Amino acid sequence: MTDASLPFEGVLNIDKPLRLTSHDVVSQVRRVGHMRRVGHAGTLDPLATGVLLIFLGRATRLIEYVAEQRKTYETTIHLGLETDTYDADGTVVATRPVAVSAADVSAALHAFRGDIAQVPPMYSALKKDGQPLYKLARRGIEVARPARPVTIYELDLLSCELPQVRLRVVCSAGTYIRSLAHDLGQTLGCGGHVTALRRTAIGPFTVGEATPLAALNPETLPHYLLPGDVAVRHLPQMTLSAEEAAHLRQGRRWPRLPRQPEAPLARVYDEVGTFLGLAAAADGEWQPRKVF
Repeated sequence: MTDASLPFEGVLNIDKPLRLTSHDVVSQVRRVGHMRRVGHAGTLDPLATGVLLIFLGRATRLIEYVAEQRKTYETTIHLGLETDTYDADGTVVATRPVAVSAADVSAALHAFRGDIAQVPPMYSALKKDGQPLYKLARRGIEVARPARPVTIYELDLLSCELPQVRLRVVCSAGTYIRSLAHDLGQTLGCGGHVTALRRTAIGPFTVGEATPLAALNPETLPHYLLPGDVAVRHLPQMTLSAEEAAHLRQGRRWPRLPRQPEAPLARVYDEVGTFLGLAAAADGEWQPRKVF
C-alpha cells in the first residue's frame, strides 16, 4: 500500500458464481476495492463456476504467468443433444439417440488423453481478422477455425448415468471443455453438450480455498487478499544481495553465479524477503523481467 492510487495489491482466489461473467466479477472487485487496476486470469463462461483468480494493483503484471498453468475441471455432459454453443446456453441444433454404454464412453475417452488437436468453438472470444468469433456466430456466420494443440493430462470418468456423463479434466491452458464435450459426442455418434462446468483448480489454487464472491466487501477484502508473488511460486526462488537488487531496480544486468537457479526465469527477493520481481537468465547473466 505504498501508492494511494493502488490501495490493494495482490491476488484473490474467487469462487465464481453461476451466471456471472468473469468481467462481472472484476467489476464487483473494482467497486469493493475502490480501484480500477483489477484483472483476471483464465476466463470462465457464465455457465461455469469455480476458481477465478483476480489480480489487484501491480500484481496484474503477473497474470500471464498464472494463465498458462494447468487447469482442473469437473463437467457434466448431456449426450444426444448438440447445441450451437456446445453448452446448455445455446440452441439445440441436433438430437440423436444415445445408443452407447458406459463402457463405450470409457473407451472413447482414450483418444482425448495426452497431446491432441482441438478446434475451438465458434462461440468463443478468439478473433478472426480482429473480430471475436462469438460476434460472428451471433450473426449466423461460421468460419473455419484451425485446430490448436492442447494437452489433456488427466481425463477421468466420474459417473455415467446416460445420457449424463460426468468427467474430471486436467488440461493445459487454451483447452475448451465445451469442445471436448462436443468432440466426445461426435466420437460416440450421438452428439453432446456441456450442462455444468466447475473449475476446481488453476495450478496450486483450489476451489476448496476459494472465497465466495458474496463474502467480499471492503472490510473482508484485506483478509482474503493473497500476496502478489503467490502467482509465481511455481518459479524457482532467488535471494539477491544488496548490490544485485540495486542492479534489478535500475534495469541493469548482473552476473549469474553457480549458487543461483539454472532455470530461465526466477522470482527474486531481497535479503529480508521482500518480493522484488522476476529475473530472466541470458548469456551467463540475469536481467530484469518484472520489477516491483
